Amino acid sequence: MNWASLYTTQRTGDPVQKAGNNDLVRSSFLRDYDRIIFSSAFRRLQNKTQVFPLPGAIFVHNRLTHSLEVASVGRSLGMAAGARIAQKYAGESESFREFYRYELASVIASACLAHDIGNPPFGHSGEDAIRAFFTGLDGDARDTIRNSMTENQFKDFEFFEGNSNALRVLTNSFNEPEPGGYKLTGTTLASLVKYPCSSTEGFNKKTGLIATKKSGFFDSEIDTYKQIAEQLQIPAKEGFVNVYARHPFVYLTEAADDICYRVIDLEDAHRLHIISLETFNDMFLPFFDNETAEYNKRDYIEKKLARINDDNQKVQYIRARWIGLMIEKMSDIFMAHEAALLAGTLEKDLLKCLPENDRGLIDRINDFSVKHVYNYKAVVEIEIAGYNVIGGLLKEFVHAVLHPTLPKSAKLIKLVSAQFPLSKNEKDVYRNVQSLVDYISGMTDLYAIDIYRKITGITIPEIR
Repeated sequence: MNWASLYTTQRTGDPVQKAGNNDLVRSSFLRDYDRIIFSSAFRRLQNKTQVFPLPGAIFVHNRLTHSLEVASVGRSLGMAAGARIAQKYAGESESFREFYRYELASVIASACLAHDIGNPPFGHSGEDAIRAFFTGLDGDARDTIRNSMTENQFKDFEFFEGNSNALRVLTNSFNEPEPGGYKLTGTTLASLVKYPCSSTEGFNKKTGLIATKKSGFFDSEIDTYKQIAEQLQIPAKEGFVNVYARHPFVYLTEAADDICYRVIDLEDAHRLHIISLETFNDMFLPFFDNETAEYNKRDYIEKKLARINDDNQKVQYIRARWIGLMIEKMSDIFMAHEAALLAGTLEKDLLKCLPENDRGLIDRINDFSVKHVYNYKAVVEIEIAGYNVIGGLLKEFVHAVLHPTLPKSAKLIKLVSAQFPLSKNEKDVYRNVQSLVDYISGMTDLYAIDIYRKITGITIPEIR
């Protein structure tokens, strides 16, 4: 790969010969950002769980606020990396320098904005609930579904992945005649796909490839990703059917997410009185111990903290300083690994490229978060609710599409939005089940609970 071929203004669904962007105000990549932020799928993230249950008396992050903050960090990373690429390759064309100096920031911000857009309700437990439902199928339902799908198609559900679903949400037109979904540029979409491989070849850490850690596209989007890879000259990995090298921009998108959730989840935990200020300080202040720049020295930061009265404000100050420090470190690491990035051989994320001492501090945050935050009682309760609600919805709706002539099935099918078409052809099992998963994974937490209560009779709906 080379920096000059890694960006394009070509959009999904557009003919190759289509004229370029004639918008004098917004570049193609700013238009990507706008299309995402004004979309219904993005708006629904405001009622999807990040970590802690929603809504609550104390406001904590949801998927929408998290995505906005990740986009902010991603924009800074894109600006820092882009400026250095433009400076290093000053002899390249003016359009090359313009893209890296001014447009890469918008690309990374857009990818960050959409990085969770495919996540179902109830956080990561929503993904697990979908996987558990299909893995646990038995009897006629399992036989019908397994015999009607290829192995890769069935793996799309057994190993349902929010990352793969994000590409589907953004590129699939569902029940609309115009192809291409949101019609984003291939550049933004490629910057979003963290694990560029199919469901069958994904979820395999034994390969040593970062691309196969999870999956990045469903069976239905394989051709879409192949077109993007061809446009941007992203190489396929030898010895595999549908596994590709990562696009270098993905590392910046991933780094922005990694930076944000590690500090923000603990900030929320402090706001909810799950952890103390002293604990928060103990997690993040050591990163500044060996810094040489005056504004990054620990004693400088501690003097600033001493002049702040409110504990929440102290946490916010540390969070801001730590994010700033990590942006500096990640942009340095990105350029230090330029050769491996362009060769498609960097098989670890940028955080794992930090010096040993910093990696140890990150591991310490990870271990603490798993023990004290992600397994906190209220978090576990919402995860269990997610299993029951999503599993219950899938049980009802999948049974309905497999047995459409039953009286109850016909009524359930009417509840599915016309946006998610259901075929009457018995051979279209993959397409129908995928439409149901599209419908359920797109729900907000509260809407999923509401529908579940109504169709199970827990709540009797009022006539309006």
